[in-house]
Amino acid sequence: MGLRLVTIAALAAAFAAGFGAPAKGATVTAQVNAQVVKPLTIERVQDLDLGTMVLGPGSWSGATVKLSRAGILTCPANLTCSGATQVAIYNVVGTKSQQVVMTVPKVTLVNQLDSSKTLVLTPDNQATVQLTNSGKPGTNVPIGGSITINSTTAGGTYVGTFNVTADYQ
Repeated sequence: MGLRLVTIAALAAAFAAGFGAPAKGATVTAQVNAQVVKPLTIERVQDLDLGTMVLGPGSWSGATVKLSRAGILTCPANLTCSGATQVAIYNVVGTKSQQVVMTVPKVTLVNQLDSSKTLVLTPDNQATVQLTNSGKPGTNVPIGGSITINSTTAGGTYVGTFNVTADYQ
């Protein structure tokens, strides 16, 4: 029994020597960030107007009338374009220097004399906008667009509405 007690004591001593004092905890620091931005709002300032288009003679198709977001009107030879034109303008208010994604889907324009007649407006807009200030006065965002007309396009006033969405990137 004496030898067994000596062996257990030797094992206990070896065990204690191997592990020594209790281990100390390690500490590391990490940075914490939280960005707070103002609510994003958007409102219409001005509607889009492509003016008046007079169809030229003959049979033709694919004449595209375009008003760029810079306000430059392109009128093909098959048409005579006249009247005051203007780009749509939306005002976006949020936090300065934030990127905003602008989503503007195509718009169906409906002839006000015959609702079965339509044109499709393809918007000309910036995909993203960087806000130039926080809060009011906001950042104005111009939107132009184009429509394609044929010699058989029905006369009348075509009207549609934009569904413009602005989201922080």
